[in-house]
Amino acid sequence: MDFTLNGYALVLLFFGMLTAIMAIYIYRRGTAVVRWFGLMMGSNAIWSIAYGLELSSKTLDQALIFINIEYIGIATLPLNWFLFCLSFCNKDCWYKKPLNLTLILIAPITTLVMVWTNPLHHLHYKDVQMFYEGAFPMAKIYPGTWYHIFTGYFYLLLACGCYLILNKFRTSDRIYKKQNYSIIIGAIIPWIANMSYLLGIRPLGFIDVTPFAFIFTTFLVFLGIYRFRLFDIIPIAREKAMELMSDGFLVLDDRHRIIDYNSALLQFISIPEKEKVVGLSIETIFPKHPELIKKIEAGTNCKMELQTTVKEETVYFEAEILVLHENRINDAFTIIKLQDLTSAKKDALIAKEQALELEKVNQLKDRIFSIIAHDLRGPLVNLSEVLKMVSYNQISDEEFKALSPILSKDIVYTTDLLENILHWSRSQLQGFGVKKEFFNVRNIIMNEINYHLPSASLKKVKILHDVFPNEIAYADLLMFQIVIRNLLNNAIKFCNEGCEILITAAYQKDGMIKVCIKDSGIGISKATIEKLFKEENISSRGTKNEKGTGLGLMICKDFMSRNGGDISVSSELGIGTTFCVTVPTHA
Repeated sequence: MDFTLNGYALVLLFFGMLTAIMAIYIYRRGTAVVRWFGLMMGSNAIWSIAYGLELSSKTLDQALIFINIEYIGIATLPLNWFLFCLSFCNKDCWYKKPLNLTLILIAPITTLVMVWTNPLHHLHYKDVQMFYEGAFPMAKIYPGTWYHIFTGYFYLLLACGCYLILNKFRTSDRIYKKQNYSIIIGAIIPWIANMSYLLGIRPLGFIDVTPFAFIFTTFLVFLGIYRFRLFDIIPIAREKAMELMSDGFLVLDDRHRIIDYNSALLQFISIPEKEKVVGLSIETIFPKHPELIKKIEAGTNCKMELQTTVKEETVYFEAEILVLHENRINDAFTIIKLQDLTSAKKDALIAKEQALELEKVNQLKDRIFSIIAHDLRGPLVNLSEVLKMVSYNQISDEEFKALSPILSKDIVYTTDLLENILHWSRSQLQGFGVKKEFFNVRNIIMNEINYHLPSASLKKVKILHDVFPNEIAYADLLMFQIVIRNLLNNAIKFCNEGCEILITAAYQKDGMIKVCIKDSGIGISKATIEKLFKEENISSRGTKNEKGTGLGLMICKDFMSRNGGDISVSSELGIGTTFCVTVPTHA
């Protein structure tokens, strides 16, 4: 081959080789977006070098050979540019779809076929002639139909890529805008140069200035690599890496304004959705945390736990402050990492509540075992000893009759104690559920009155009721019966001879039925009332020295809560006591 080198050709060859070296260097950086840019630079290098050799050719046949090589770069350059822009803007999922990739590959492949087979159809070039009138021989191309089609495809992909970059530039944070500037300017210059060539604005005659414009693009990219670390692995991966993090990050400048953040930050702050975070002061983001603001303003590296409310939910988080100086972006900036501690705090609170609950259960268990060991064993031992004495004729019938009332009280106490222990134990078993059903409240109350008549008669206590028939409740029948039994038993226990007990039931406006058991007994002190339902196992003896277990009211409170009801008490010493329970009347 015969070449006549000239200044234009030498410039293209030099910068084409430089671009090829940069393309190899950039491609080896490894990430997808970097490789696409490397391929785009490679296409530019092929175009520049082949065009430089074309401008050095003396004959038309030799020039056509290099024109065919040029089009490897020309046909693939807009494609690589578009794929680079997609990847740079985190939209690389688009070209990974087979149909989309096939559509954008049709034009470059068809163009190469058209160029290489042009002598057969002249669809790409109508004609190519060699002119020797200038300072050096040059080929003049007369465009054909496919040439204009490919030009439209070229500009379409170039425009789409520029739109993606401009859109990213508009929404990107200030700290990364310098990188986007270099890419946008580098893309627009070759576009303008090529349009001027096609429109006939040709200051260099037949020479296409587009490859020379890409030389300037190469310079800008080189500047971006050196000055702005354009393809440093960290800046390129920044958005994907930051958005994948569950911890919130924000970067403050030397005036404590936000210049960068990730989307996870939004779970820790409350700002209007349309308001931009970038540019806001740290006081605006955390107005209720002056201690955090003071640490940031003082430039103190530290960690601190904070609490805030976001969308009416309490959020616990740890803020870690890191102040950096002598960097290449600002005089000083602060990085704040926010780690969500809400789940851990809630788990800790649940664990604490469970520990307290377990402690209460253990205390109650110890209390029950103490009762079983002492209060339950004592009456049974006494009864056993008396029966032995009777069987061995060690006591007379008169003495046995004298002991019978005491033994009867012990048996009643033991029966009540066993019943309460069994009910409480059953309620604590796993899998024990509340079996709600509709039942007649009056029938339950009448059954309990009949059950307690013997013990009430011994103390000459009258039991009255004012409960209408067919008053219906919806609850666990057995639990309701146990509650009424315990309350009625307590009323008799703390009544003197001649007292009265009145049981009433009435519907409430909130869909509940209220059952009250009022006695005219000795009453309860305010100090004792405050402890009744706090699981402190209050046990008092009755007016006839009747024993108490301390479990009854605790069980009543538990059973009412399980059925969606409640229990309350009002009392005055020397006047009497009223216990009221409420249960639902419907499902």
